[in-house]
Amino acid sequence: MLSRRQFLHTGLVASAGAALWPRHRLSLDGEQPRSPLSFDLHTHPGAFFNAGKTGYVADSLRGTVTGMRRGRLSGAFFSLVGDAPLIELTPTGVKTRGRYAPGEARAEYTRQLTLLKRQLAAVSDSAFMATTAADLRRGQREQRVAAFIGCEGGEFLDGDVDRLDLMYADGLRSLQIVHYVPSALGDLQTQPPQHNGLSAFGKDVVKRCNAKRVLVDVAHASFATVRDVVAITTAPVILSHSILSLDADRLLAARSISVEHAKLVAGTGGVIGAWPSGFNRSFDEFADNTKRLVDVIGVDHVGLGTDMDGNLEPVFADYQQLGTWADALVKRGLSRSDADKVLGGNMLRVLQQVIG
Repeated sequence: MLSRRQFLHTGLVASAGAALWPRHRLSLDGEQPRSPLSFDLHTHPGAFFNAGKTGYVADSLRGTVTGMRRGRLSGAFFSLVGDAPLIELTPTGVKTRGRYAPGEARAEYTRQLTLLKRQLAAVSDSAFMATTAADLRRGQREQRVAAFIGCEGGEFLDGDVDRLDLMYADGLRSLQIVHYVPSALGDLQTQPPQHNGLSAFGKDVVKRCNAKRVLVDVAHASFATVRDVVAITTAPVILSHSILSLDADRLLAARSISVEHAKLVAGTGGVIGAWPSGFNRSFDEFADNTKRLVDVIGVDHVGLGTDMDGNLEPVFADYQQLGTWADALVKRGLSRSDADKVLGGNMLRVLQQVIG
């Protein structure tokens, strides 16, 4: 869900207690020491896709990217939102409304992509557009954020699998196949099923993603859809932002995942982004829930998916908390090298395997 309290999170959250990175690799050539590589599987910096709407703060992406750099984030998937005009924020969460008319989805894609690229160009001292796994290492080395382009929801394909080729040429490297509106690609967690999993078109899209070396993201997808994706994919997949199910009175069951659901993703060699939404009572509970995920699917398959600037009352609202989170995982029994895997090492491996 999006934030009931703060849909457009644009400012930096002061964090006087934010820890410094637990260790640095010393440079031999006079450069600044470098932090462990880190990656955010899912973020919407400054809710850039809302530019032009009432309440949007101009140049808001810059504030979040500044926070990323201060927190020494190496890279992230900056996500377009395929169904943005079709979802409405309400006091109780997100509701869908209407559907795209012919041509509207493509026009919205062009609008959002243009906004993102323009805003990235304006912060080139702090971030750059990334398309290869090597760019993530470059982000770490240059202490600039490697901004990979992702897309949340397959609406921009407009029913045409060949459009994925054009989006790849535009820089797209991850496709989250469903989001909030009923999808032609497959069933999602928050709508009644229509396809009993992945649709025939959805299967074609997954196969094309594999062929084009686009990472498939199954966040928001139903268990049946994830099951079908896993059955046909030839590459690791990610589930960019979710949380293991807890007791029903504390967690919206529709957006959490079961142990079996999580193991499907891990079985492909993929990564699940631990999601610091308000479904966690506190930052410490988020660390506990991250450790639960590690215990269930293994440390090689867990990462971070903040959903920053589009999250539900997040308990992780400032990238300067990255070091604190790493320390918290170590306190819960992870070695420092395993904490580094969760911070970004696991996603580097997946990027190398999938996008090259």
